[in-house]
Amino acid sequence: MKKEAAYYSALEGGRVKCLLCPHRCLIASGKSGTCGARANEGGALVSLIYGEVTSIAMDPIEKKPLYHFYPGSDILSIGTRGCNLQCPYCQNWSISQDHGASSRKYGPAEVVKAARAGGSVGIAYTYSEPIIWFEYVMDCAALARREGLKNVMVTNGYVNPEPLAELLEFVDAMNIDLKNFREETYRKVQKGGLADVLRTIESAHGKCHVELTTLIVTGINDDMKELSELTDWVASLDANIPWHVSRYHPSYRYDAPATDIDFMLEVCKMAKNKLSYVYCGNISGSYGWSDTVCPECGNVAVRRSGYRTKVDGVKDGACVRCGAGLYIRQ
Repeated sequence: MKKEAAYYSALEGGRVKCLLCPHRCLIASGKSGTCGARANEGGALVSLIYGEVTSIAMDPIEKKPLYHFYPGSDILSIGTRGCNLQCPYCQNWSISQDHGASSRKYGPAEVVKAARAGGSVGIAYTYSEPIIWFEYVMDCAALARREGLKNVMVTNGYVNPEPLAELLEFVDAMNIDLKNFREETYRKVQKGGLADVLRTIESAHGKCHVELTTLIVTGINDDMKELSELTDWVASLDANIPWHVSRYHPSYRYDAPATDIDFMLEVCKMAKNKLSYVYCGNISGSYGWSDTVCPECGNVAVRRSGYRTKVDGVKDGACVRCGAGLYIRQ
């Protein structure tokens, strides 16, 4: 389904300039932007993916991953095709990098109805990059909010300030990928920009619940000095922001060995000296880094084994033993 896109300007010669993300693509008639999801048709920018759903499932919210937002709940998760970054190791490349991925049309009302029928806490816009699905996400999110459902975005954070501000009026939680902490790497590897992502994190913090994920990729960002600087930056913003360290596996166009688990665990130990909540994911076994532990008294507030979650040490977002706030939304 095609729909005129938001955030663009028409230029001379039939070209358009997309203003949704920092690429600010200049698009000739009949061509699409970097994301492959927004195209110039006769001097107007249209979304090629409005209502096009490639994946839909009821997931544990911990799978997003969100560990401090309604832990133990299920959330209806939907995704489309395309992405505005080009990670060569993409773990979900079959829909994010394949612009011809098969899909089924769902109207916003159908998605909201499915979420309510399934007992979902809300809707997660995930799997590929929801920023490029802007028009559809906004329509779904507005309807979901009216129906008392929560809206969650799992995003790379590569978006311009104006559309981000509009999204934040309806989004309740974000997990934002902070892929590395080097501008040069973002430009060379992701074909994006670190400063733009940091700005998104700063803007979202305080407007909605925020958690961060970093996929540690062999040969790209598996550097302790860089990751230490990353955690310093997060701590300077808010040491209570949960940070998920995730293990890379060879995928798409990148075949370096999977991330060394011992290195990941060392990263977690380093980060725990600066951040209150550090988690290690995409590995077999928790290695002790899946539970939510009160930083004040050591009480295990939320126990996790895989996606099985036991929430018995927290009430109204606070530790039941000492009463300390745990940055948890319930």
